[in-house]
Amino acid sequence: MKAYESMKQEVITVNDTDLIRTVIERFIQSGISGVPVINAEQEVVGYISDGDIMRAIGKHKDIIVDTFLYVDVIKGDEEDYEDRIRHILNRPVMELARRKVVTADADTEMEEIAATLGSKRIKKLPILKAGRLVGIISRGDVIRHSFKQFI
Repeated sequence: MKAYESMKQEVITVNDTDLIRTVIERFIQSGISGVPVINAEQEVVGYISDGDIMRAIGKHKDIIVDTFLYVDVIKGDEEDYEDRIRHILNRPVMELARRKVVTADADTEMEEIAATLGSKRIKKLPILKAGRLVGIISRGDVIRHSFKQFI
């Protein structure tokens, strides 16, 4: 079985020029937790997930650098939680998106898709054809399509 046989063809995406506000709106409206970031040519240029958002809004603690000659303190967040949330909404998506995105070709075998999702510990894999986004496969898609003939 090939990737194109079980991928979702309707992919929810955000543009590389969007703000985090758009990402959050897509997450809430669609009940999803991550989206590919595409450019005007439909090429995947990033991926942003709920984990990327959590790291940005979570409390960043002070970091103490203690060397032989001096001690330096790098201050963490001074904003409160609500202020961090309000502030992040107007940041460009590419500030938080991962730029190195694991993808697969539409003709990739499902066992390779399963291996990639498992070994890279990712939830979704954007599927490309001629370098352009044509679908997406999640862990659940692999499970459903792989096991349905046996149950």
